[in-house]
Amino acid sequence: MASSITSIEREFFRTLNRVVEPLIRAGLGSPRIVPGGLIVLETRGRVSGRLVRTPLAATRLGGYVLVATVRGKRSQWVLNLVADPKVRFWVGGQARDARAFVIHEGKRFRVPRSLPRPVRLVAEILAPYRKAGWAFAILSPNPR
Repeated sequence: MASSITSIEREFFRTLNRVVEPLIRAGLGSPRIVPGGLIVLETRGRVSGRLVRTPLAATRLGGYVLVATVRGKRSQWVLNLVADPKVRFWVGGQARDARAFVIHEGKRFRVPRSLPRPVRLVAEILAPYRKAGWAFAILSPNPR
């Protein structure tokens, strides 16, 4: 029963993502005036090696972006980020390269000193929620 629910859940999100991903990548729903909105996160599949694009709710933290899921490690994008933290994301219709700092269950998380103090504080506040199965990633923009 659990595997059929997981299968249905997976197919639901795949179908939804196919419909909304091009719209979000074009800039629809991007965080602009308010800090929250939608982005498309591009990861490299940890098994297939293919590029995978996933629409996600996101919050801007200055030049950084926070994405989260209550599905934890059931979310393939989380596992892909753990395997390869170099990512690209689309916001406002533009692609940006970034490095992801992942906070998830089962992994001891140390807040990187390279993050600005306000972003480190947010990471420290969120870290205990990983024990409830949540997963978070802070996308740190790559300097050009």
